[in-house]
Amino acid sequence: MVMEWYWALMLLLGGAVGLLIIGLPVAFAFFTANILGAFIFLRGEIGLSLMPIEYALSITKFTLVPVALFILMGEILFQTGVAFRSINAIDRLIARVPGRLAIVSIAGGSVFSSLSGSTIANTAILGNILLPDMLRRGYQPALAMGPIMAVGGIAMLIPPSALAVLLASLAERSITDLLIAGVLPGLMMSALFVIYVVIRCRLNPSLAPQAFENSERGWARWRPFCVDVLPLFIIFAVVVGSIFMRIAAPEEAAALGCLAATAISAAYGKLTRKSLMRALRETAKINVMLLFIITGSLTFAQVLQVSGATSGVLEAINATSLTPISAMLLMMALLLFLGCFMDQISMILLTLPFFLPIADTLGMNSTWLMVMMLIAMEISLMTPPFGLLLFVMKGVAPAHIRITQIYQAALPFIGLELVVMAVLIAFPSLALFLPGLLR
Repeated sequence: MVMEWYWALMLLLGGAVGLLIIGLPVAFAFFTANILGAFIFLRGEIGLSLMPIEYALSITKFTLVPVALFILMGEILFQTGVAFRSINAIDRLIARVPGRLAIVSIAGGSVFSSLSGSTIANTAILGNILLPDMLRRGYQPALAMGPIMAVGGIAMLIPPSALAVLLASLAERSITDLLIAGVLPGLMMSALFVIYVVIRCRLNPSLAPQAFENSERGWARWRPFCVDVLPLFIIFAVVVGSIFMRIAAPEEAAALGCLAATAISAAYGKLTRKSLMRALRETAKINVMLLFIITGSLTFAQVLQVSGATSGVLEAINATSLTPISAMLLMMALLLFLGCFMDQISMILLTLPFFLPIADTLGMNSTWLMVMMLIAMEISLMTPPFGLLLFVMKGVAPAHIRITQIYQAALPFIGLELVVMAVLIAFPSLALFLPGLLR
């Protein structure tokens, strides 16, 4: 069927968005749009008969293996309780710093990000462990909740990030480059959060009353850090180091990370048959959902291309003579807008089929684009009114905390993340420095 590209775009994209708005799960929304598109643009029943083949081909890719394994690695550490030990050890180490417990949440969250790759788990664990104590000690709710939500999103950038692997797999670009590229922006954000907390607390000490100082000194103070934190960096070193040193591909590095997580959990005496089975079950649940989403996404991109919508959008953009920087600003603005009411996976599925061809047409580096997409999606996790981490925080916060207080707590850290985004747009080399060392 012949149809103008803008009508095809409105039909397919509008249909998918409409189904998402009425509450249909992501996978089923895209399956419905795919069936409609295949029937209209791929010669009716012939197109429908090809869909199962496309679905099978889209998930039988070796590049998707790290997604499952990184999720398993985080679940092993979470279900065995090993990850909780690191936060307690960091709490005992940090002292004599304004806003000490807020700094502990940032440091602990950054460590946990390098182990779990889950933004939700990061926020929920820190919220359950640190938030009640911070509020009890007199911390203002904004300073207690803000750092926890902000550092929770860093798990999207710091490897191992399952979403980064998923994004690179869907884009059919280098998983290694994207995983390595997220390290520096993630560390930049953590450092900026710490600086902000220290400055705010020095200017207004009432935001974070001086907490109880640990009287331990010397080895007694450092022992928990050495015992409960340093061994966990073995996992990060195994995963990132093996990729960086070109000892292993991302798929192999993810498998090594699972083995390291299992060995460390066993060394702590926390690995039991029950905890391992829980980790395997949770990993299976998450991966089944992701595989359904992946099949819908890749088929959706193909239907868009066949319908002429993708080429039509590209021609329209070429006619406007956009530069790479202006195109990047427009793409980030769109993602930030979508993030106000849409989840991250839906954002990827809707925008990636258009963003990648635009980047290729304008000569933009695809790794830079994907890093910026991850940052935009990280910001969207805290964007009112429907940012996912806002509701995670509401779930773990005391009942008297209002959702408006959570919004207020998130806003300064959204601003800090926008600063990092602006710096990386102005200086793409910061995102590409570490991947460049692999060349």
